[in-house]
Amino acid sequence: MSATLFLLVAVAYFLLLMAVSKLTAGQATNDTFYRGERRSPWWAVAFGMLGASLSGVTFVSVPGMVYSSDMTYMQMCLGFIPGYMMVAFVLLPIYYRLGLTTIYGYLASRFGLTSYRTGACFFLLSKLLGAAVRLYLVCLILQRVVFDALGWPFWVSALVILMAIWLYSRRGGIATLVWTDCLQTVVLLTALVLIIRAIISTEGWGIDNAVRVVSDSSMSRVFEFQDWSSRQYFWKQFLSGAFIVVVMTGLDQDMMQKNLTCRTLHDSRKNMIVNGLLYVPVNLLFLSLGVLMYVFAERHGIVLPASGDEVMPALCAGGYLGTAALLSFTLGITAAAFSSADSAMTALTTSVCVDLLRRPDDELLRRRMHVVVTVVVLFCILVFRALNSTSVIDAVYIIASYTYGPLLGLFAFGLFVPRRLHPMERAVPWICVASPLVCYFFSQVASSLWNYHFGYELLLLNGGLTALGLWLSTFIFVKKDVVC
Repeated sequence: MSATLFLLVAVAYFLLLMAVSKLTAGQATNDTFYRGERRSPWWAVAFGMLGASLSGVTFVSVPGMVYSSDMTYMQMCLGFIPGYMMVAFVLLPIYYRLGLTTIYGYLASRFGLTSYRTGACFFLLSKLLGAAVRLYLVCLILQRVVFDALGWPFWVSALVILMAIWLYSRRGGIATLVWTDCLQTVVLLTALVLIIRAIISTEGWGIDNAVRVVSDSSMSRVFEFQDWSSRQYFWKQFLSGAFIVVVMTGLDQDMMQKNLTCRTLHDSRKNMIVNGLLYVPVNLLFLSLGVLMYVFAERHGIVLPASGDEVMPALCAGGYLGTAALLSFTLGITAAAFSSADSAMTALTTSVCVDLLRRPDDELLRRRMHVVVTVVVLFCILVFRALNSTSVIDAVYIIASYTYGPLLGLFAFGLFVPRRLHPMERAVPWICVASPLVCYFFSQVASSLWNYHFGYELLLLNGGLTALGLWLSTFIFVKKDVVC
């Protein structure tokens, strides 16, 4: 594929996003940027959130994971469903009852400003690192596939991508992103289907043949009930899936900001439930693509990269599936990157202005902070590029995943333990920092002494330790004070 052709298609796609932005931004007030004026249709939020959740890394990682873990990721996807139910029926009623702009306002009403700012800071750290590293990996793929041929240095490519995201999201904020995410979900799913079609067409298969190839493959194994120490053990995956949704959706301002743009709690609940159900067939399609890619490579004697994340780029960019597949791949990963990065930048801006600076009505501050957030994300991407180490990227992901545990503990304690923290609320930051460190130490000990390798269930341990620390602090430092 010509890099110039892709650039022309990308420009056309960006102009379409700008047109959507112009139509949806309205008067572009802070209420539009932060809350979408609470006018978003629930079905648009549900469909758009699907694309926002499937980041550019997910777009290439999920198909690539079938070689090492078969289709056992579906166990986690099944766990997503009860997770979305918990968010819909436990957390959303609280957020709507309090009329929150950011969900960490709950911590202020339940505990106080220290807990409120602690929760917001953990979100900011996790989201900034997570968004930057995801966008960095996508920029890296696009650099190799497209921008190197144009002679653009990496920093120019990253700057262009971030400037594009800033331009179409700067006025309407979340009101615009609800609709641009819908568009980007369409592009993402279309790209997925077209890549599958390219493999099927190249092999001369029909749909029934492709289904039989997937089902007959040894990589089609979904359930693991035998080895409880395995990271793929069913109950680990299922329960982790449920709580990952609770934490990374229900306790994440990025994801919940879209939900809170729905008109009513009833609409927001419908969005949440439908979104959870959509994950199962979509991820099944991604995993099926992974099986087809490995079968295709084996039939044609193609030597694939050792890393599963590089398999789809290698097949598409290597010319094995044709120009249409390469164009679909590059547009799909661009759409996935845009839909996850734009909402992350909007949520970071919202949290800084509302949670940390406590100036939700200052429009000039909001516009300036949106620029600052864009610059900071660019800086993080360039730092990752300079370090150029996979181990650094893995470390960033680990740090980001650990920071969600304290949020889980804070909210769980607030919801289910009828105690106040005052006057020892000042201990909250220390407890929230200590819990991930204890978790890391415990995971290392478990690995070396018992050969037990923690997976996503470490999130539950992290949250549990935070809640336990908060509970113990009420005994150690203050008298019992029951909440009425």
